[in-house]
Amino acid sequence: MPRALHPWALWLMLCLFITDPLDVHADNPSCHEGRLYIRTSAGQQSLSVELAQTEAERAQGLMGRRSLPDRTGMLFLFPRPAPVAFWMKNTPLPLDIIFITAEGRVARVHENARPFDLTPIPSGAAVQYVLEVPAGAARRMGLGTDTIMRHARFDQAQAVWPCDP
Repeated sequence: MPRALHPWALWLMLCLFITDPLDVHADNPSCHEGRLYIRTSAGQQSLSVELAQTEAERAQGLMGRRSLPDRTGMLFLFPRPAPVAFWMKNTPLPLDIIFITAEGRVARVHENARPFDLTPIPSGAAVQYVLEVPAGAARRMGLGTDTIMRHARFDQAQAVWPCDP
């Protein structure tokens, strides 16, 4: 006959089940495809990210999405560094757009891109990655040009903050 679990054991199991271990350990030396790791002057944190890696996925982006949960974003991966520009065509939610160099440095942060706006939002420099997050998230996370990021798909040989093997 199975023994009943003590209340503290049930509580511990529940905590382990609902806690995202990658978010708790944002400084985890290994990188995971679904997480983007961020280091600012205030410390380290991570986001859950969807990847847009093909031309079709990058073209679609977050178009048509009506919501994007907090602490999540879409990471656009380009094959090589180049100046890029984004727009908000068919995108009904305001976004912050963060342009990231091949080394993982933030080159530019564009806050509060307006829904459905066709005005190009340029990177201002050659970048290889772009992160879109809900409007206001960049400010809340303290993102700026002193921010560095890492991800499993970043070129580890160039990264200023590489993933550990």
